[in-house]
Amino acid sequence: MATKIRLQRFGKKGKPFFHVVVADSRSPRDGKFIERLGSYNPNTNPATIEINFEKTLAWVNSGAQPTDTARAILSYKGVLYKKHLEGGVKKGALTQEQADEKFTAWLDAKADKISGKSEGLATSKADARKAALAAEAKKKEDRAAAIAAKNAPVAEEVVEEEAPAAEATEEAPAAETTTEGAE
Repeated sequence: MATKIRLQRFGKKGKPFFHVVVADSRSPRDGKFIERLGSYNPNTNPATIEINFEKTLAWVNSGAQPTDTARAILSYKGVLYKKHLEGGVKKGALTQEQADEKFTAWLDAKADKISGKSEGLATSKADARKAALAAEAKKKEDRAAAIAAKNAPVAEEVVEEEAPAAEATEEAPAAETTTEGAE
C-alpha cells in the first residue's frame, strides 16, 4: 500500500485548518486516514504548526511520501533534515553526536528566526498604533484650531462694540465735572 503524508482540511469557508495525516494514496482528501500526525493553522502569523516529531520521522523513514505542502511543513519543522542527517550517520559520513549537534544548532537558528519574525510583527503593529494615535492627535488639534478660528471673529466683534461704548462713558463724566465747576 502506498502511503502519503498529506493535509486534511477542516474549518469553515475562508478559515482553513488542516490536520497532517498519513493516508492511503487512493483515499480521498478528507476521507479515511491511517494516523493523525499533527495540525497546521495558516490563519495565524506566523502559521501554527504542531507535529508529533517522532511519529512523523518514523513514517518518513518507512517510506511515506509527503505531498508538496506537507513536504514544506515537514521541512519547516526539521523532519526532513533529521532524516537527511540519519542517512549520513548510516553511511558513516557523520557520527551520531555530530548529527545531533548539527540538528540542535539548526533548531536554535530556526527558533531565533521565528521569534525575530514574531517580535518584528509585534513592533510593527505597535509602531502602526503609535502613528495612528499621533495622526489622530494632530487631527484633533487641527479641528480645535479650526473651531477656535471660527469662533474668534465673533469674539472680536463683541470687543469692538464694547470699546466705543466705554469711550463714550469716559467722556461723559469728564464733561459733567466741568459743568459742575462752572456753575
